[in-house]
Amino acid sequence: MSFRIPTAIAASLGLGALTLGITGPAAAAPADASAAADTALVSVFHGVPDLPVDVYANGEELLPDFQPGTLTDPVELDPGSYEITVFEAGADPSGTPTLETTVEVGAGDNATLTANLSEDGTPALNAYVNDTSEMAAGTSRLTARHIAAAPAVDVRADGNVVFSGLENPGEDTTEVDAGTVSADVTLAGTDTVAIGPADLDLAEGTVTIVYAWGSAEDDNLALAVQTIDGTHTAPGHVDAGTSGAAANSSEAWMAWSAAGLAGLGAALLVSRRARQDA
Repeated sequence: MSFRIPTAIAASLGLGALTLGITGPAAAAPADASAAADTALVSVFHGVPDLPVDVYANGEELLPDFQPGTLTDPVELDPGSYEITVFEAGADPSGTPTLETTVEVGAGDNATLTANLSEDGTPALNAYVNDTSEMAAGTSRLTARHIAAAPAVDVRADGNVVFSGLENPGEDTTEVDAGTVSADVTLAGTDTVAIGPADLDLAEGTVTIVYAWGSAEDDNLALAVQTIDGTHTAPGHVDAGTSGAAANSSEAWMAWSAAGLAGLGAALLVSRRARQDA
């Protein structure tokens, strides 16, 4: 999957001293990794605090009044090019968007598109391809993504650094033993906790993606979790530990209804075909 971001137009929010607010509980929503070989699965995460937005694809509104902290379930899409524009909620869509990007969706992709803050506090769009490849028996894949207005961080599991020096909008991934771990985020190279701790259930054969999002200056840093089920492991089995959803963001995740998801996919496909027929 390839992505081009031609513009990112918004006022800078600034980056101040890191504050150590700890977020309250919320449940991570699981997603299925499976998709037809000729389609793609795409999820969208809104990680810009205090900025409800309207999201358009190829000129068609598909996520009205999209609230910060919301993760959509994956939508199955045909391969192709989608023009994504983002406006403040209720703004005139004929005006200048806050953000825009062209997304090239490839067959078989599993991806997440994020609206978030860059390190300096400017809203940005990022797109990540989720690694759903086969993993070793008894293991789970853990990925960390830094999409917060904050300096470089380390991500720890049970007090041990798993990812070090992660900078916005970077990501890192590894395979770990399946089980439950206590995760937190610290200032890079220090024991100063910025987010967490939060318990993560790393079940065998699943992909757990941890997002550090929000603003250090505004004291609303949060940890969000995306869980992708349906991946495969090599033959064999080990105890994956206790099951359950991770508890880790500042507000409860807002569930996106099945009707809303169907409308999102239909809007993308109709607008794309209309362009092709024009």
